Amino acid sequence: MDFKNLIEFLKALNSNNSKEWMDANRKWYKEVRTDFVNWLDHMNDEMAALDEEYYDTPGKKGINRINNNLMFHPNKPVYKDHFGAGLDKRPSTGDFYIEIGIERCIMAGGFWRPDSPTLKSIRDAIDYDGDVFQKIIDKKSFKKVFGKLYEDAKLIKAPKGFSNSHEHIELLRNKTFAVAHEFPTNEVFSNNFEEKIINVYKEMLPFRRYLNKAVTVA
Repeated sequence: MDFKNLIEFLKALNSNNSKEWMDANRKWYKEVRTDFVNWLDHMNDEMAALDEEYYDTPGKKGINRINNNLMFHPNKPVYKDHFGAGLDKRPSTGDFYIEIGIERCIMAGGFWRPDSPTLKSIRDAIDYDGDVFQKIIDKKSFKKVFGKLYEDAKLIKAPKGFSNSHEHIELLRNKTFAVAHEFPTNEVFSNNFEEKIINVYKEMLPFRRYLNKAVTVA
């Protein structure tokens, strides 16, 4: 993967964020996108070799659109400042997200503000065996990689059906159940970049498995 070319493209796009510029540089964009998709195919194979439950996600299926959704966010630029993709993307579960941006890169997973039925399933799982989930996120190596759960809005009081005195009330008040590992973009040029992705993937796996089981078990 020619990450240098990808970053140079993103910088140029960020300085000329318009459909006119993109149309004039469509060949460059397709070159970078194809390279990124091929790299995602490679990472897809690497991760599949680590986990027998891995859900095969080819690069073309995992890659996100580079266009921003202006219908819901009209003040955003026409195009994003990063390439992003989800791997291990089983339907109705949380995937393993990779983002390569101009100044930072992100590896994340879990559920960001899921719909009410999904959120209820996660809370019910925590109500049932929250100690298991707490043990996962309290693990020393997990904290070293992710710190804590992704910071987002929380309920002020206990969610409906739960007591404020619940032993896992702090978890139950969350609206988002996700983690992220961020690092400077220049790390993509290091010799061990792919090894780092794999290590983050493996550290996140028990967290994602817990949540995915919570939302798929009837």
